[in-house]
Amino acid sequence: MDWDKLRIFHAVADAGSLTHAGDVLHLSQSAVSRQIRALEEGLGTTLFHRHARGLILTEQGELLFEATSSMARKLDSASARIRDSEENVFGELKVTTAVGFGTLWLAPRLVKLYEKYPDLRIDLMLEERVLDLPMREADVAIRMKEPSQSDLIRRRLLNIRMRLYASPGYLEARGMPQSLADLSDHRLICQKPDVPQVTAGARLVQDLMAQNVGSTLTVNNYFGVLQAVLANLGIGVLPDYLTASHPDLVRVFPDHESSEVPVFLAYPEELRQTRRVAVFRDFVLEEIQAYRRHQSQAGIE
Repeated sequence: MDWDKLRIFHAVADAGSLTHAGDVLHLSQSAVSRQIRALEEGLGTTLFHRHARGLILTEQGELLFEATSSMARKLDSASARIRDSEENVFGELKVTTAVGFGTLWLAPRLVKLYEKYPDLRIDLMLEERVLDLPMREADVAIRMKEPSQSDLIRRRLLNIRMRLYASPGYLEARGMPQSLADLSDHRLICQKPDVPQVTAGARLVQDLMAQNVGSTLTVNNYFGVLQAVLANLGIGVLPDYLTASHPDLVRVFPDHESSEVPVFLAYPEELRQTRRVAVFRDFVLEEIQAYRRHQSQAGIE
């Protein structure tokens, strides 16, 4: 099979459209169509069902797309390793993590990484959905649980807990609650138990919601919860790693917190020698060590 035709086939299958594939490949729609017809004739089979909404792979097309996807991943990995060197780190690194951890802990620290490697391009994908690393939806993941795939290199970074915090301004105006029963006089800011989040956090919120809470504000990520707490709106359920960046936050109900949540860094075995992955891994580990030192010096468990 002609490698160039396979490359064009892969782009069409990935895009689901001759026009979109042509835009990616910088070819006209007619040129792409001719290459696909030639490939189908050479294989003696139909690779796409054509209809008004686009293209759908046939069973034979699915088999070929699975093969070209594997080839594309291996070529990407080989290309990255060829380009990387001890002196230079450049190219794109796709990093995925949860919205809260990505916005509140990781993103503010990335300036240090870019200072050392200004040519690095990071695609930071913040979402609660777990992306498939072996299928290269992302290169590196920081997850709030241990990855289930066996073919991933993983490193446990730290354990976190969800705790309750309020701003000094809020507590000055509304007073410090002494027990959970006092929640009837306060506003609780948190994620709903049924939205995507770590299980331990959902359980803590569920327990708090069972109390006679006077007022609530629910937000679908911890960044929103934090902003509301900083605006003196109420008592928020937040991850404890925020204390390093927001030392003025006051912990409320010290006896109430979630169980431990493990945080793992993971990446595919095939990227073990990729320089971009190595420098990002080392950067995260250094920042975790600095965070732990800060917590220890501040006497925070």
